[in-house]
Formats: sequence, structure tokens, C-alpha cells
Amino acid sequence: QVQLVESGGGLVQTGASLRLSCAGSGGTIRTYNIGWFRQAPGEEREFVAVTRRSGGATIYADSVKDRFTVSRDNAQNTVHLQMNNLKPEDTAVYYCAAGTQVLSAVRDSGMYYHWGRGTQVTVSS
Repeated sequence: QVQLVESGGGLVQTGASLRLSCAGSGGTIRTYNIGWFRQAPGEEREFVAVTRRSGGATIYADSVKDRFTVSRDNAQNTVHLQMNNLKPEDTAVYYCAAGTQVLSAVRDSGMYYHWGRGTQVTVSS
């Protein structure tokens, strides 16, 4: 069973960049869709981005498109989320998750089997 650990969060100012990492162990994450989700206080967990297991295609939420980039480093068994031009509304705990669902279900958090514990991202105005 794969375990996931997120890292790279922090406190930054508006317009700054951060790179989050999702490191896998106990399994090869290239065989999984790896999704990124975030949850702000008092809010539902929301989809951010995913890199698919078949070919590594990526899908983004409209709110982060053109600012965030998800990529795989198969040699390191890691997925990265590069976040540029951060805004206060990006403040949340960011989670990565692994699943094997079909394309139509990659935005559904309930379809992911394995989750990390999250990393806090705070963007000050």
C-alpha cells in the first residue's frame, strides 16, 4: 500500500511561488493518478490538479489554471505542484492523493484510495 507525504508548504506573500512535493513510499506512484486537493478553514475539500497514471496527462481546476503546474519525477517516486503567482485565496491545507479511477472521476476526492496528511500554504496580502 502506497504512503504519501507532502512537503514544501509555507507562508508567502501575494505573487510569490511555492513548490509542493508528494513523495511516495511502499509502492510506485507512477501506476496511480496523483491528485492535489486543498481545504481552507470552514470549506469543503476542493480539487486542484491531477496527473494521470496513463501518459501523465494533467488536468487543472479553473481557479489555478495557468498558475499551477503538476509534474512527475518517476525516478524519485515524487509528484510536484509548482504554484506561481499565489493569491490569498490559495491559502489552504494541500493534500495529495493516489487513485486509479477513470478520467471522468479524477476530480472526485472520494475516488482516491490513499492520502497524505497535508501541508499548509498561507498567502498573505
